[in-house]
Amino acid sequence: MRFVSRLVPLVLALAAVPSTSVLQAASGWLNWRGPDQNGVSKSTAKLPDKLEIGGPNHRWSVKVRGAGTPVIADGRVYAFGFYGETTDVEETLLCLDVKTGQKLWEHRFRDYLSDTTYNRYAIGAPVVDAETGNVYLESTWGHLMAFSRDGKLLWEHSMMEEYGRLTFPNGRTGSLAIDGPLVITDGITANWGADGPARNRFYAFDKRTGELAWFSTPGIEPLDSTFATPVFGNLGNQRVMYAGTGCGNIVCVNVRTGEPVWRFRLSQSGVNADILLDGPGKLIGIHGKENVDATHHGRLVALKIPTEYPTGPKPLVLGKEAEIWRNDEFVAFSSSPLLVNGRVYSTIATGSLLCADAATGKLLWSEKLAPDQLHASPAYADGKFYVPMHNGSVHILKDAGDKAQILSVNQMDSLCLGAPSFYGDSVFIFTKESLHCFGPKTTPPVIPASVAVAPEAPSTAPITQLQVLPAEFVLSPGMQQKFTVWGLDASGRRVRPVTSEVTWAKFIPPTALVKSEVDGELTGDTLRTKPTSRMSAGQFQAKWNNLSAVTRGRIVAGPGYKENFDAIALTQKNKDGETVEFPPLAWLGARVKWHVLERDGSKVVTNRLDNILFQRTMNFIGRSDLKSYTLEADVMTDGTRRVMSSVGLVNQRYLIALVANSRILEVSSNHERVKESVPFDAQPNTWYHLKTRVDSDGKGGGWVRAKLWERAKPEPDKWTIEVRQEKLHAQGAPGVFAFSPQALKRVYIDNLSLATHE
Repeated sequence: MRFVSRLVPLVLALAAVPSTSVLQAASGWLNWRGPDQNGVSKSTAKLPDKLEIGGPNHRWSVKVRGAGTPVIADGRVYAFGFYGETTDVEETLLCLDVKTGQKLWEHRFRDYLSDTTYNRYAIGAPVVDAETGNVYLESTWGHLMAFSRDGKLLWEHSMMEEYGRLTFPNGRTGSLAIDGPLVITDGITANWGADGPARNRFYAFDKRTGELAWFSTPGIEPLDSTFATPVFGNLGNQRVMYAGTGCGNIVCVNVRTGEPVWRFRLSQSGVNADILLDGPGKLIGIHGKENVDATHHGRLVALKIPTEYPTGPKPLVLGKEAEIWRNDEFVAFSSSPLLVNGRVYSTIATGSLLCADAATGKLLWSEKLAPDQLHASPAYADGKFYVPMHNGSVHILKDAGDKAQILSVNQMDSLCLGAPSFYGDSVFIFTKESLHCFGPKTTPPVIPASVAVAPEAPSTAPITQLQVLPAEFVLSPGMQQKFTVWGLDASGRRVRPVTSEVTWAKFIPPTALVKSEVDGELTGDTLRTKPTSRMSAGQFQAKWNNLSAVTRGRIVAGPGYKENFDAIALTQKNKDGETVEFPPLAWLGARVKWHVLERDGSKVVTNRLDNILFQRTMNFIGRSDLKSYTLEADVMTDGTRRVMSSVGLVNQRYLIALVANSRILEVSSNHERVKESVPFDAQPNTWYHLKTRVDSDGKGGGWVRAKLWERAKPEPDKWTIEVRQEKLHAQGAPGVFAFSPQALKRVYIDNLSLATHE
């Protein structure tokens, strides 16, 4: 069988399903903001005016911690939550029966290599595809997963290990979005090549196969992370999406091709709330950070946006002239607003619900609900507003014209950080302790009739552009990758595959700073590498009828890989005048963080100290599906007895590091989940050899083992550290690690090698 991707175990089976086939259509509250992506329900079902745990409208509760919103499809509730408190923390995708809360299936997963702190987990939501009934979710640390409605894992991607997704202590992930054949995610990534610098990027995957269709960088350098969800719309004959980014912009991106269309700078840093579309040519956005033209925080704005797809260079940059109105009384960090009957409603940081006229932005009324607010968004159904607050209260109210009419104030069992969701006559509230379902207990829950979803038919228009899937690939030596080339019409819709009709060639963009080619040969639709293929990166161009498109990828470290850097010619000067060169291009996100130079008569790789933002770096050199391997290298830190740095290796999602300042050898994953160490009296400017491996016990557990010794001495017989894991990370990419506090002292790595073990 030809290799497609170990990360896509069902690609061959799913690829055989025509794009027009209906697997099992789904209907309901399919994403966290509902059918129209605006938090408003169109259902006419009667919903409770009071939500009292243990009361007459309390149907069931399930003990699972959550900070997001459950989604519901055809009698099934899908909830993204977590269990545990310290080392036992696990995230989960939980499928429940909507009538009883009974568990139908569950998939649990454990944090790896993120810096998430204080149990800031499950800040997001699943999304259900209306066409297939499949369920999609991204974990807090960026593990993207696709499931059938019955819980079978269809495909997965580690965004961190494959695309250089960065994580942050606040745990912001948000929700995926689906449109047509694509499922879309975003995050701050530091990838490779031209996409090496950290930027807020969007990635669109084929929802059936998991193959990357496009990636897009519509903004500028980010100052923050974000978890806004794209909102879809039409612009002329094109399908587009609108979203906030970590660089403070609201952006418009072509959904089918990833082309950035326009952007508007709303904030100095991240825009976390979802936007609202208010008819053709008008968009409403909100933020809670520092404004771009004032020192105070927060603003609600209405923008005049293009009504036709722009021609010429893109993205367009919209300026202040695009503002229709602004209101600086709205300070909403990540709570998304509502648009109901010509009025905008939003909770703000100080715990009030504000109402403004959507035509003018004028404040109409304000109602104090809680001491403060964080994350949770209001929702609207059955003529009522359901408003969770950070302190665990849920307020049900109506708009009485010039004020709010409070119907009830309901205290939940813990903090509320997510929005309500609705299904039939049920209301769902997620807290940091439980998922609750409310509706009349005296009658069975109303289950709405399923709505058949017609799949998008292939376009019959002429093909005017090409798209290669996957748009990016990563292989180890000896592996192969199959490509599909789609012919798209002028609006980006798929017409038909033209794979068998294209011609291929290796391609180096004229603007490429590094002239590099993949060490493999593409014959027909398949790229093949040899067991001896060297670590490399580059692009391939597909041509058909005077049209062209590219895919890019890397050949990364596999078993047998050895690197002593001696073959790398030093052709550049760093800011200190030293002769240096970049590390291998295929090292993920490494070129802006590492240099090769000479030290102690040998070429070695060292972390760059010219940007304090990169004082801590983790860079992957192999595929994320590797397991049962030994990774070792010579390591050293500059410094004195008082000031040194940390250097280490990543093996199967465990970081094994010489933390020289603390005089320890440490094994960690997420530091609050796995963190064990043994004393090791490290000396500065002394070469040590670090040898690491992860061993499974065949029952789901295993050991993380490492030896560390002075390079000039013999290898010790015993492991320096052995850490038992009852739930072992089953696979993970090899990588290198450095941490130089305040960017003061370098670390060095040499004689890196990767080998399998039994």
